[in-house]
Amino acid sequence: MSSPDSPYGIGSLPRPASVGAEIPASRKKPPLSGGAERSGGSGGSPAAAGPTASKPSAATGGYLSVVSLFSGCGGMDLGFAGGFEFLGRRYPETGMEVVWANDANPAACDTYRLNFGDRVVTGDVYAAMASMPPSADLVIGGFPCQDISVNGKMLGLDGKRSALYAAIVETVGRLGPRAFVAENVGGILMKRHAAAFAKILSDFGDLGYSVHARAYQAADYGVPQTRTRVFIVGTRADQAAFRPPRPTAGKRVTAREAIGDLEALEADPGFSHVWSLARESPEQGSRRLLADRPGFTVRAECHGNIHFHYSLPRRISMREAARLQSFPDGFRFASKLRETERQIGNAVPPVLAWHVAAAVKAALEGLSPLRAGNFLVTERFLAQAPQGSRRGVPVV
Repeated sequence: MSSPDSPYGIGSLPRPASVGAEIPASRKKPPLSGGAERSGGSGGSPAAAGPTASKPSAATGGYLSVVSLFSGCGGMDLGFAGGFEFLGRRYPETGMEVVWANDANPAACDTYRLNFGDRVVTGDVYAAMASMPPSADLVIGGFPCQDISVNGKMLGLDGKRSALYAAIVETVGRLGPRAFVAENVGGILMKRHAAAFAKILSDFGDLGYSVHARAYQAADYGVPQTRTRVFIVGTRADQAAFRPPRPTAGKRVTAREAIGDLEALEADPGFSHVWSLARESPEQGSRRLLADRPGFTVRAECHGNIHFHYSLPRRISMREAARLQSFPDGFRFASKLRETERQIGNAVPPVLAWHVAAAVKAALEGLSPLRAGNFLVTERFLAQAPQGSRRGVPVV
């Protein structure tokens, strides 16, 4: 078993023996699979996750508290917590614990509870804020992307769902975390969304945070899928600036390497190894994976028209789609096929999230940042920004 290359020393952080005793039993995080270790990817057994720290402190070895918005089934939250394996590689605990989460989709919350316990609040994000803790070390969230995605309606911030980024802004303003992380699709960097993107950066920057944005190709970080996502990371004025994680994949993981061991496995609903019987249709509906390259982007709203297997006469299963998204095999889905398909497609790949979390942890521990030229926030995206929006935003 190997661990991903990381300059951040994440694996060296031990769980303090005193943390669990300080937490009410109702707040402790249950094991991810009935108390037993769970397997991940093509083998291995990620350890059960530990308890939630109530008053974490990096200086004392405690866990950093995380508030999670638009949590979905928990892909981003799993990455920020760490403590799992995928395709034989260990992604150690990061020293962060999600203490409060929210999503409007009841089915996604069912899956979240199945894996993380009852720390997620179901319902409208603004209504849920009343139960939010008064402070947190970190706020994270992948705000809805359907109005920005190239596969969506391209409404930008005029769309009802994408405008929900403001809920993350309000939460950061309320809690004053040491850092925040907001995730969205690569389409947010398109020219047609330049004003919207500048507005988002402006709103976060006006809270007094140093804001950095960058596009990441998931396949360059060990995820067996070509998937471009933008992470907007803000650090408070009293924290070191964020530096992005370096790509770790010298050779990208192929579809065959990710799901080849499942080819002979019969359908198994308990393992989410079930697939759509939809016939070929235009565009993605007839697309077939290529065995010797990473999988294509797994979409949320493909209506059963998910990619076909590279060698079998069927579409890929939900478990195979979860593998392409870098979910460990022990991660369970509480829904049937269509809703599981949506949850997987909406998720942030846990392995990519883990690398971003490791870099955020490094910033909070005071490591020096990279030069501004490494951040993909460019002049053209800020050309239509409101006055004052450039504060704290690297321009290259």
